[in-house]
Amino acid sequence: MSSDQITDQHQNITEEYLTFSLGDEQYGVDILKVKEIRGWESLREMHDVPEYIKGVLDFRGVIVPIVDLRLRFGVAKVEYLATTVIIILSTDNESSMMGIVVDAVSDVLSVKQSDMKKAPSLGSKIKTDYILGMVSGEQGMIMLVDSEKLVDKEQLEVPES
Repeated sequence: MSSDQITDQHQNITEEYLTFSLGDEQYGVDILKVKEIRGWESLREMHDVPEYIKGVLDFRGVIVPIVDLRLRFGVAKVEYLATTVIIILSTDNESSMMGIVVDAVSDVLSVKQSDMKKAPSLGSKIKTDYILGMVSGEQGMIMLVDSEKLVDKEQLEVPES
């Protein structure tokens, strides 16, 4: 098989992303990493962690740190409402988990590698380190988030009590 054929096959690979909103912006995370979608619930606060780590919750006997993506991405802060959602994600090849707080879950989007565009470094509200790429959706551009790069792994470790 030639390298051109391998490249063509790679560009035709389709992956699915769970899309969600933060304000007027649309984002997506790899659906294979999604463990559960939950409504907002109060969290146990933690001390000496970055502001964007809002606390922890018990997910099926596992203590899971929760990251507020609005704070992480520098989007205007809002009050948590009954419609606020927590998405529980696996990280590090399923060895740990984290939750992300988002405004609402939208849809599941199928994306071909060839349709994914590189995120521009200028004018974006968030650092492109967290972005795998961008795709066009029904409601405009969707930024695909690399959940593995949202936080330092050391910051996700919850001390044993």
